[in-house]
Amino acid sequence: MHAIFLSVLLAALPGPQQAADAPPAIDRAFQRMYNFDFAGMHKILDEYVRAHAEDPLAYSTRAGAYLFSELYRLKILETDFFIDDNQVTDRKRWKPDPAVRAQLFQMTGEARKRAAAVLKSAPNDRNAMFAMCMATGIETDYTILVEKKYFRSFSLSRESQGYARRLLALNPPIHDAYLTLGMVEYVVGNMNWFFRLFVRFDQIEGSKQKAVENLKNVVAGGRYYPPMAKILLSVIYLREQQPAMALTLLTELERDFPENPLIRSEARKAADRLGRVKKR
Repeated sequence: MHAIFLSVLLAALPGPQQAADAPPAIDRAFQRMYNFDFAGMHKILDEYVRAHAEDPLAYSTRAGAYLFSELYRLKILETDFFIDDNQVTDRKRWKPDPAVRAQLFQMTGEARKRAAAVLKSAPNDRNAMFAMCMATGIETDYTILVEKKYFRSFSLSRESQGYARRLLALNPPIHDAYLTLGMVEYVVGNMNWFFRLFVRFDQIEGSKQKAVENLKNVVAGGRYYPPMAKILLSVIYLREQQPAMALTLLTELERDFPENPLIRSEARKAADRLGRVKKR
């Protein structure tokens, strides 16, 4: 799934052939989101949509703003949450904002509708396909992390994986799509026996090594998701008792996104973990 271990995000923005064919305004919107400046992100998207209302990527990107602002408010983005399996799978319900939920699904719905219209006549349109992959991934994340509807999230995840594989089959491939497959690999590899009885994903081995390789592909060649891949890698490294590797990534993110208070906090936590390991 786009991220059972969804956290914060952040990243360097590479060249135009490395991701969907989208305008610089989308890049700037992601930069604002990665700095947790959600109001600034919405302002950029408001201006862009006024001139490009037909672009599905604008709507899936706005849905991302609603998702991460809500996860941040609910304190779901902290690495402590993802390191503890009991917290991830706990049946505890949060108190989500119903208005935010409505806005999020309205935006993914708009992205799906516009992307589907484009793909009907142009099946390999990179921008529309990426918008669809992003929208389904966001729905997956909200469904499992906030609503705790696990089996519904697995259905959405299959859909997201399908778009991810199509994106990677393009020439050149869209490396951001490796994020979806990388996290599914890691999640499946950590599922307990009960979930394994019911969940099957094609071409997914449940390999932690493959998960890390996929996420590193995002860092190396992605456009929008390298920061997200870095934070997810840091979560994996913390779970695997490798705080030094996690701290390296978090320090890079703290440098690149100084406005993000959560990254500063998580970098300090990783440093504390590493200090405790060295004292043993």
